[in-house]
Amino acid sequence: MQLIKQNIYVFGACLCLLLGTTSCLDYLERTPESVISEETAFLNFQNFQGYTEELYQCVPNFTTSYWTSSWNWGEDEMVSAAGNFHVTFAFDRGNFWAWQVEHSGHGGQASWMDKWSANTGDNPHQKGLWPLAWYGIRKANLGLENLDRMTDATDEERALIEGQLLFFRGWFHFMLIQHVGGLPYIDRVLPGDQQLREPRLSYHESAEKAAADLRRAADLLPINWDNTVAGRRTLGRNELRINKIMALAYLGKNLLYAGSPLMNFESTGSRSYNADFCRRSAEAFGELLDLVESGQTQYALMPFDRWHSLFYTMGQNWALSGGTESIFRSLYWSGDQSNWGITKQFFPSIVVDGDATKFVPTANYVNRNFGMANGYPLPADVSNADPESGYDPEYPFRGRDPRFYKSVVFDGVQVVQGSMPPNQEDNRYANLFSGGSYRGAVSGSPTGYLNRKFVPLTANAYDNAFAFGAALHLNVPYLRLADVYLMYAEAALMGHNAVGARSSNFTKTALDAVNVIRERAGMPGVLPEFQTSVDVFLEEIKRERAVELAFERHRFNDLRRWMQLIERPYTLKTSMEFNRAPESEVGEDPADMRVLNFREQVLLERPLADRHYWLPLKVSDVTLYPEFRQNPGW
Repeated sequence: MQLIKQNIYVFGACLCLLLGTTSCLDYLERTPESVISEETAFLNFQNFQGYTEELYQCVPNFTTSYWTSSWNWGEDEMVSAAGNFHVTFAFDRGNFWAWQVEHSGHGGQASWMDKWSANTGDNPHQKGLWPLAWYGIRKANLGLENLDRMTDATDEERALIEGQLLFFRGWFHFMLIQHVGGLPYIDRVLPGDQQLREPRLSYHESAEKAAADLRRAADLLPINWDNTVAGRRTLGRNELRINKIMALAYLGKNLLYAGSPLMNFESTGSRSYNADFCRRSAEAFGELLDLVESGQTQYALMPFDRWHSLFYTMGQNWALSGGTESIFRSLYWSGDQSNWGITKQFFPSIVVDGDATKFVPTANYVNRNFGMANGYPLPADVSNADPESGYDPEYPFRGRDPRFYKSVVFDGVQVVQGSMPPNQEDNRYANLFSGGSYRGAVSGSPTGYLNRKFVPLTANAYDNAFAFGAALHLNVPYLRLADVYLMYAEAALMGHNAVGARSSNFTKTALDAVNVIRERAGMPGVLPEFQTSVDVFLEEIKRERAVELAFERHRFNDLRRWMQLIERPYTLKTSMEFNRAPESEVGEDPADMRVLNFREQVLLERPLADRHYWLPLKVSDVTLYPEFRQNPGW
């Protein structure tokens, strides 16, 4: 598809005058006739949409925010020691200040959450959520306060502008509060000549204001811009434009987060789910899913045989990944941002001629969540056999959930597909047994697994799929349809306190919604023994989220909102240690290779306490005025 910036509506040179932000010195050099008045800037849809388009540039691409990017901060992933400047490495040691540029490595550029300034240019390495969110909120407010100047426009055009502005104001606030707790909700342009006195709201108060913006946006926006008069001006190039489905999805997610134990505890002192917020969340998701399943939208689950196209494309001229399932993504510019960065970090340097920094799945996460193809989980101690599930520690990779094989590389998998030097032939297959050539704490895999979800096997130094000509382009979505089904299931379950619960506007129950995702992967529905109570079924929903959404940036916030982040076993990161049996030979089906002494070994335990449920706010911000207080413990 065409890049979104190539299709923006030209709006003149009034932006820096209106916002009073950076890059305005050259305004003094403009001739008087080149200055566009506010009346002209906001007069019609073409000008106002051009103004609004910059908000899309305020959404960071977390997958390409640095040469090698860190975004999985739960117990799901481990970074090799070569990546000791990354947020993941710091969080594993309890240093949650590292999300901020002032405290992270490489001049503060390694965190997708923060950068030195609110840069809305083209380089993803310069985009950080914190500065861009505040910039975007101010820009949205300025636009909303100037809606009455849009006199040369149709009702449809006014609705499109207002809907986008409201969505972004709600989205930016939600993205901030989910990490740091309740904040001042800025719903007007703050004067620059007055002392700030905006108090921090509770999480629930903040979420209610975001919900109002997102609900109004959903009511104003179309399902598909291609079906509007204004959208037909850019027909077929509206895929990333904010629509009704995006607004409903984030309305539901915002309400589910507000209903989750951590956020409910912050606001009410109760560590349980808030049923009211959960019921409202289920209604928002139900409205969305009813539209999808009745065929009224452009969204649908991708077939399982095309699952990887949700995350990357290759040989398609840098085409944007996501297909019909991705609902909300950042825009992108040049595929080489991922081709020369993120796609080279997942395999050990002995195979990939790339960065020594490696992000790899932890054994604890893979073993605890990726169960057997018959629907049973693995035993808590994976060194023991389990007759019920059929798990055998001598064949630990046999008979697993189909998503296991699509998400991780395990011992014996053939990595290099083509020719390679004779002296490297032993590295054709993933030697992930203890002491194998793919293992290593510094630039190999410290855990015994590798990430397969985001990179094709051929992205190695010999098959050369990471070379520029292969056009290997990664863009992991912020939110996709499978996530909506699973959040709907959680919200309906906890809102109505029943496994068979559903919203009033969608026919599927919580159980049905989970089974939709499992069936797409070729898995059986949730087994009867995991439907016996709300609490038992909730744990199965959590495990399903961990499998389906593995390594997509959701786990850290899920553990936080469930108030499990600081509890064992979620503080542990482990490796798989084992030997290949003497008779085992690579080249056969690796799932059928026999191993010996299969066991987990603890690599580290994260020293986390209550304060780690919320990220620390910037000292420079909390010292602006007393009402903008720091989070507890920081």
